[in-house]
Amino acid sequence: MSRDLVVLSLESWDDVWRRNQYLIDGLLRRDPELRVLFVEPANDLLHSYLSRRDVSRGRGLRIADDYDGRLLLFQPTKLLPRAAGPAADALLRAEVRRVIRRQRMKAPVLWVNDPSWAGLVRSTGWPSLYDMTDDWLAADRSEREIERITDNEDILMNDCVAVVVCSEGLQATRASQREVVLIPNGVDVDRYRRPQERPADLPPRSALYLGTQHEDRLDIDLVLRTADAALQVGGRVVLVGPSAVSVENWTRLARHDGVVSLGRRAWTDVPAYLQHATALLVPHHVNDFTDSLDPIKLYEYLAVGRPVISTPVAGFRSLAGPTITIADADGFPEAVAAALRDDPPTVLGADVPDWSDRVEDYAGVLDPLLGE
Repeated sequence: MSRDLVVLSLESWDDVWRRNQYLIDGLLRRDPELRVLFVEPANDLLHSYLSRRDVSRGRGLRIADDYDGRLLLFQPTKLLPRAAGPAADALLRAEVRRVIRRQRMKAPVLWVNDPSWAGLVRSTGWPSLYDMTDDWLAADRSEREIERITDNEDILMNDCVAVVVCSEGLQATRASQREVVLIPNGVDVDRYRRPQERPADLPPRSALYLGTQHEDRLDIDLVLRTADAALQVGGRVVLVGPSAVSVENWTRLARHDGVVSLGRRAWTDVPAYLQHATALLVPHHVNDFTDSLDPIKLYEYLAVGRPVISTPVAGFRSLAGPTITIADADGFPEAVAAALRDDPPTVLGADVPDWSDRVEDYAGVLDPLLGE
């Protein structure tokens, strides 16, 4: 008898792996009876049209490789903008429920990562888990959007059987509302420490930032000032990961001689870039939103043992060790320049949390919902 799980994700299942993918991969390999429908962000027809991109429906239902047909990927199509009101979300819910019925999933467990799917939890009454990875109430959003996020989060906090948070910051702000389970992120330690050849496109004396470039997190002005300092010592700031910044800020980064944007790299290739970087960067804003995060790059950086320079953000600021330097925005550029000049050695620490441990923790939460 199969055990059915529907994951409502903030990210697509692609070659840039994040928390959802590491956990789902581990759970599928751990449990041969588990079957997963992974719902990706919808393809927004109106947004595609206004962005002058190809206007086409979502990719629909596909079978992922490597899991014996037990991982199904589904990208719905967003036919109406949110300005249309409740009808927009109702159409998305109906599209997902049709796929669930066709897969003969009678009462699957819902794993909600994207709070906009709260209506599916409320309308179905299926056993549900909320995996909270960001405090969107602390993000810089419009008043209307904050109201919508608040309403959705209230549903999830009240209706879900279990709420998992990824960070101590989220635990501190949500534990007063209900019981929450803290399961932080991790890294595949062995894979990140397996020696890799230096990537051909990685510049010498590289101060590297890994991750999707979001303006909620990444301090663009600080990146540019750091690039000025890097140039003074013959180095570059290297950005590895998808860009989600505004056109204006993307242009500012692209025009700076000290910034090299390499774009997205497959999860299998990331360790090589980290192992051969001169220094690893976290030039993040320090605010309530970043305090809610548990950056996966924290564990990836620790696994490879290269020197790290970070603003005093959650996770990094609580760590003491030979590879981590905490610097405020004023001192950050010079701290990076010093690392580029000195090229400190690799120092591999012990006790870096592994994804395998996080998978076991998650199984402990999911198994009762799945009926075990």
